[in-house]
Amino acid sequence: MAKFLIVDDEEGIRQVIKEYCEFEGYETEFAADGMEAVRKARETDFDMIIMDAMMPKLDGFSATKEIRKTKQTPIIILSARVEEYDKLHGFEMGADDYVTKPFSPKELMARAAAIMRRGAINEDKMVSGDLTIDFAGCAVFIAGKRVPMTPKECELLFLLARYNGKAFSRQELLDKIWGFDYYGDDRTVDTHIKMLRKSLGEQYREKIVTVRGMGYKAIL
Repeated sequence: MAKFLIVDDEEGIRQVIKEYCEFEGYETEFAADGMEAVRKARETDFDMIIMDAMMPKLDGFSATKEIRKTKQTPIIILSARVEEYDKLHGFEMGADDYVTKPFSPKELMARAAAIMRRGAINEDKMVSGDLTIDFAGCAVFIAGKRVPMTPKECELLFLLARYNGKAFSRQELLDKIWGFDYYGDDRTVDTHIKMLRKSLGEQYREKIVTVRGMGYKAIL
């Protein structure tokens, strides 16, 4: 049975999410602030963390960044902030998804289920110049130095690299990376491609090519 950590300083929201989680058959545990969330995430292997953005002691963005130092547990951030900057900040901290308040608990459960359904990565490796993509180790290296990336950046790069030269539409990338039942729009893809290019740096950012009127491809 999957176990969820629900992190929010409002008890009412925690209880609502708990009810829907239990209806789906998930076990739940609570944290009322970011500090408590970090501690519990280190002590327990959760299958999913649902994290409020604005909390006392330590906000959800900072808590996500701390958890990412030791765990790759999927994290969904809940926030009343709807600006692209705030969403981008959440993804840069390592969030797997970003849901704005007020939110539909059913949609939240659907997004959580889609994240958990993603398949494992095949064991192989690709080398292009000084760039090494280690699919088995879920890591990317440039000149032997590991490149920090969010989980979504890695998934995008791994998919584009495996099908080197093949163009994917934004909708195809949404379906393959976020899942068929993802409720967001294709601007999410553009945001993560922008982050991926930044992570790859000047030398390799141009390897992720925009296909005008369609989407993206990798040329490695």
